[in-house]
Amino acid sequence: MTVNNHTIIPIIPGNYADPSVIRVGGDYYMTHTSYKSLPGLIIWHSKDLVSWKPVSAALTEYIGDVWAPDFVHHNGMFYIYFPANRTNWVVSAPSPLGPWSAPVDLKIKGIDPGHVVGPDGRRYLHISDGYIIGLADDGLSVTGEPQKVYEGWRYPDDWVVEAYSMEGPKLMHKDGWYYLTIAIGGTAGPPTSHMAAVSRSRTPWGPWEHSPYNPVVHTESAAERWWSRGHASLIDTPEGDWYVVYHAYENGFATVGRQTLLQAVEWTEDGWFKLRSQEPVLNGTGLDFVTSSDPYEDRFDKGRLDLAWQSPEALPEARFRVLPSGGLTAAGSGSEAGRSPLLYMTAHKSYEVTLEVSVTGDAEGRLLLYYSPEHYLGIALSAKGVRHLRSFKTYSYAGLGTDRGWLRIRNDRHIVSFYYSADGAHWSKYDKVVDASGFHHNTLGLFLSLRIGLDITGDGTAVFHRFQYQPLP
Repeated sequence: MTVNNHTIIPIIPGNYADPSVIRVGGDYYMTHTSYKSLPGLIIWHSKDLVSWKPVSAALTEYIGDVWAPDFVHHNGMFYIYFPANRTNWVVSAPSPLGPWSAPVDLKIKGIDPGHVVGPDGRRYLHISDGYIIGLADDGLSVTGEPQKVYEGWRYPDDWVVEAYSMEGPKLMHKDGWYYLTIAIGGTAGPPTSHMAAVSRSRTPWGPWEHSPYNPVVHTESAAERWWSRGHASLIDTPEGDWYVVYHAYENGFATVGRQTLLQAVEWTEDGWFKLRSQEPVLNGTGLDFVTSSDPYEDRFDKGRLDLAWQSPEALPEARFRVLPSGGLTAAGSGSEAGRSPLLYMTAHKSYEVTLEVSVTGDAEGRLLLYYSPEHYLGIALSAKGVRHLRSFKTYSYAGLGTDRGWLRIRNDRHIVSFYYSADGAHWSKYDKVVDASGFHHNTLGLFLSLRIGLDITGDGTAVFHRFQYQPLP
């Protein structure tokens, strides 16, 4: 696919923030913040920087809230450095497909580690607030203590930003210079808050000079389509073209989370990079996602769950089980209702999701729009019928007359409606419609997004037979 070098290309929809991308020959690999979800550190693969598919996951055990990683290819090995649980970690593998090692605690504070190899051949990590620390040759432990080596570029005091918050250092060596790209301005808050700035030095520890083109990535106005643009990673092609991958919220759709974007850059005669010249991309214009028309269906008949499914703080397999004859089941979560659902990443402004479910005993099978244990909504089926759900309130049952039925949620640009059917052909609308536009970080915190959730509560079991996700125009 040909990339338009003068526009912003949305490449991975959904809450895939803090992208870190590498190239190995003609193959590109990328990973993102995965928060508390497992499997975590999903690895995406592409041949053209535009079309991406998940191919593996580097983290299968819960060690805390996982944030901005740095994907590294060094001496034939692959590493991902990332912060979680007030320290920094690394996992390693001989291939992006794995097998990935258990996470190793580097026992250093700070966030957003960025790997670099110095002119002395030694390995280093930059971390937030301008610090650097040495790495052992195998990259699995640190040497010495963090040292402050970088003060950071400052924007004018009258700019409307969330906070300075210098983080996300990404380093690259080119033509004798070490380029340090940082994220500043806060990653949410006002539309014009986030940005990426660049400095360079002859060494990874300075002295640094700041780019005259800073900030190289920034939302200038709330009229733009993409808000809070920042946290950038540079990548080149085998042909010598250069691009920057970063994240942003879509104007009016913070519920979808920080999404991954691609934009071409050019190198100036004085050795700096900047975005290719372009006309402003205003709200509602520009390209849709490459995957925007892709529906998803899962009959749970592969003997295992796809990478499309995650759970908070535990692997899905810890609770959910694919049946030999097809279908997905789990015991009711009882008092833990709302705390361990199976989650699917929503990726569009409007979509419809349908679930076929059967129940036994006093179990309730739930189809949710889920932000956190304290903030979710949905529709559920039990032997008593179907009912609407909110995290703060229960609603009355509507009769269905069967222990096997179909549930549907339609999210049309934040306006959420609920439907149910006894045969999958004739549908009834539940008497409740919700405005879900407030389910995002600026109102609820946590930097999460509104995802689809499958859950089972009560005494008994439920079986999910078929799941369908369909983007709407």
